[in-house]
Amino acid sequence: MKGAQILIKALEAEGVEFIFGYPGGAIMPVYDALVGSKLKHILVRHEQAAALAADGYARASGNVGVCMATSGPGATNLLTGIANAHLDSVPMVAITGQVSTTLMGTDAFQEVDIFGISMSVVKHNFIVRKTADIAKTVHDAFELARSGRPGPVLIDFPKDVVSAEIEDVQFKGSSIKPMPRPEAKDLHIAHDLLLNSRQPLIYAGGGIRIAGAAKELRAFVDATGIPVVTTLQGLGAVPADHPLNLGMLGMHGTKAANFAVQSCDLLVCIGARFDDRVTGKLAEFAPGAKVIHMDADPAEIGKLRMVECAIMGDIKVALNFLHVRPDIDFWVKRCMLNKEKFAWDYNAPMESVYAPKFIKEMSDRAPENTFISCDVGQHQMWVAQHYGFRMPHNHLTSGGLGTMGFGLPAAIGAQFANPEATVITVSGDGSILMNIQELATLKRYNIPVKIVLFDNKALGMVRQWQELFFNENYSEVDLSDNPDFVKVAEAFGIPAYKVERADEVTDAIERMFKTEGPVLIHVLIDPKENVWPLVPPGKSNEQMMEAKTV
Repeated sequence: MKGAQILIKALEAEGVEFIFGYPGGAIMPVYDALVGSKLKHILVRHEQAAALAADGYARASGNVGVCMATSGPGATNLLTGIANAHLDSVPMVAITGQVSTTLMGTDAFQEVDIFGISMSVVKHNFIVRKTADIAKTVHDAFELARSGRPGPVLIDFPKDVVSAEIEDVQFKGSSIKPMPRPEAKDLHIAHDLLLNSRQPLIYAGGGIRIAGAAKELRAFVDATGIPVVTTLQGLGAVPADHPLNLGMLGMHGTKAANFAVQSCDLLVCIGARFDDRVTGKLAEFAPGAKVIHMDADPAEIGKLRMVECAIMGDIKVALNFLHVRPDIDFWVKRCMLNKEKFAWDYNAPMESVYAPKFIKEMSDRAPENTFISCDVGQHQMWVAQHYGFRMPHNHLTSGGLGTMGFGLPAAIGAQFANPEATVITVSGDGSILMNIQELATLKRYNIPVKIVLFDNKALGMVRQWQELFFNENYSEVDLSDNPDFVKVAEAFGIPAYKVERADEVTDAIERMFKTEGPVLIHVLIDPKENVWPLVPPGKSNEQMMEAKTV
């Protein structure tokens, strides 16, 4: 077998169904071997989109996403998507072509040291120098990507290695290393801390989705009666309408959530990492709280906040063990009063479209199995605040890296992972142009992704910060020369329509859900609309800014 055929067979042995990629010179032997295989290759129109589609596929399916590109610019174009997966702990295997081993180090055509360049944004990477090593390397890469704290793994294949032939190849099947069980002594310490607390709070992050522990978390919440706040990546870990769910915490979190964090005496951190967008001024985050920290990655324990109890390993085991109910009726009542007092008000007396209300209505009308894939900016925060997620894997968003252009490719990946589901991309007029070429991918494969494009003719989040913190010195945020996005979509063969007034919203949303194939809704919103509340930089979470009222 040629090395390229071994690679394809090894991917099949790992259960791979889809590869998102773009061909080129150094990877051409692999594309030759693809023909007639069981693998389905999805041709994107930019390598960055291949990595982001693999990311979306992995988040929405729980399987390892796979992307592939050629050497040089093909490989470097993957890097943003690989880094995105690395910061959000998404299992991915990236396959890159490389010049022949005899040319490596000679500055050959389309040669870059992708092994060295990618080192800081992968969980691990390989250069395969012997054809006999291909099958084992692929198996090891998948095991690394999906085991422990997941992440991206890159394999670089020189052209002569995948072109050579060998005999007697052995393929291993798909495998994953089991998560270690938490130490019993740590569980008993946590049990006592919970039992003796009077104002405990659960702080749930993206680790719930990664561990598939939403069921166990919900049972833990119901058994203990403890209120919950979630991170951006933790949305849906507990249903949005659960009585004890106070919403997202942090920079654009709810007032009920942020006030609860600042007042709690015990913070139960589950699969979260005390990110700066969550904590605000770290020294003043949950100042009176003892901390229980559950995580699969020992490196996160104590990295930013010292803890009284560290629980490492399988969080499902920990959550199932800690069904203890502390005496917290007064605390819960206080949290619920804040939740009611600071509930969202959607009564916006305006003729133009109010984005939060649009998202709330879309959420209310969406089928149960709906995936939302967000780009980055104001619309991303509005979705986090106003869409009622019921499961964590239904929310696809670039958290750690904040990658504009994530939304559309990730939605493509999610749709291939869940062909019967409804998949919606929520984007902005800045973000959509980062990977708008993927409308061609939608058309080619007739992928029924719905695109809600909020257009405020500006880089909205940057404009908001310049308004609030840079004396209204608006530098390079004007997008008033945007193209007609309806015409752009139609040029790609995608039906599209415009929404300009509040009284058009209901019909527009209904029409979107009734459209069988892909569709784009161009939603015009007020350029001056901001995301509230907002924790300013360098402030604690209880020092939230709100919109000025006349």
